[in-house]
Amino acid sequence: MSKDSNPLKGWRVDRSAIRHLGVGLQRPECILAERDGTIWTADARGVMRIDADGAQTLVRQRGVADRSLTAESAVLGGSLPNGIAFDRDGNIVIANFGTDAIELMTRDGQLRTLYDSVDGQPLGKTNFVLCDRRGRIWFTVTTREVPWTKSINARTADGYVGVIDERGIRIVADGFVGTNEIRFDASEEWLYVVETNARRISRLRVDDDARVSAREVFGPSDLGGFPDGFAFDAFGNLWITLVLTERLVALTPDGELLTLLDDGNPAALASYEQHYADGTVTPELMGACRGTLAPMMASLTFGGPDLQTVYLGSLMGTTLPSFRSPVAGLAMSHWRPG
Repeated sequence: MSKDSNPLKGWRVDRSAIRHLGVGLQRPECILAERDGTIWTADARGVMRIDADGAQTLVRQRGVADRSLTAESAVLGGSLPNGIAFDRDGNIVIANFGTDAIELMTRDGQLRTLYDSVDGQPLGKTNFVLCDRRGRIWFTVTTREVPWTKSINARTADGYVGVIDERGIRIVADGFVGTNEIRFDASEEWLYVVETNARRISRLRVDDDARVSAREVFGPSDLGGFPDGFAFDAFGNLWITLVLTERLVALTPDGELLTLLDDGNPAALASYEQHYADGTVTPELMGACRGTLAPMMASLTFGGPDLQTVYLGSLMGTTLPSFRSPVAGLAMSHWRPG
């Protein structure tokens, strides 16, 4: 396709066509889709499996106490699966935002900690995990501030990206402002990094030995909101969720920023933006910004047999809103050939 035939130009999500998958979910922040129609999502109580027929199974992490999510527990700790990914054996790698660890869980809930420190220091607030085609595990840490919420007002640039491979664990790039999700392009030549508190996306070139170089800001230096999750489609558009702003946007290959869905609360957002500028943000201000479809819109993934169904994850939702896209998503490393 030429860039003039970009299927997202002039297209927006039809709210009347949105469907909701799942019931009673708690903080479905990250979503994985499998070719057979199975959907997996992080949940405050473990990881939720949703079969193609809609049947739900909560896979609880064995040895972890039951918990229900509260605003206080999200800040103070306790197990809180955040980012999830499949390793090459189909096990679930977890960035646990509560225990500050990278964990590995089998599909029946057997759990072990892979790492909770690097270079002799605690990892910090682990946020996201991603597996590449070589089987390496890439992960992000949002901040090492305690409590982590201090980093929002301080714009602390202590976030980093790390990798786990046959040599163990190591940091490959640091100095990010609120590191969140990461994604590879189709060739796995570039690694894209969300910097939520800097309101931008950066990228780094990756070589065969997982060394990074040529770091640069990708797209606008300010996206006009707070990016949280993102995913590429097959055309090369980068779909981005703007949490708090409650907007789904796309950055085209030629740098144009398109709004695909806006579920924001203008008055609450204006108040939050002022406090953000003043460095006086509180959790109450964040909660007031939540939208109605995917409250605190945090992530997206492409699924369905043709990779043209988009699922939205959130921090305060209880379902996964979904809709059809005019273009397929870029297949992730776990997407097996049919």
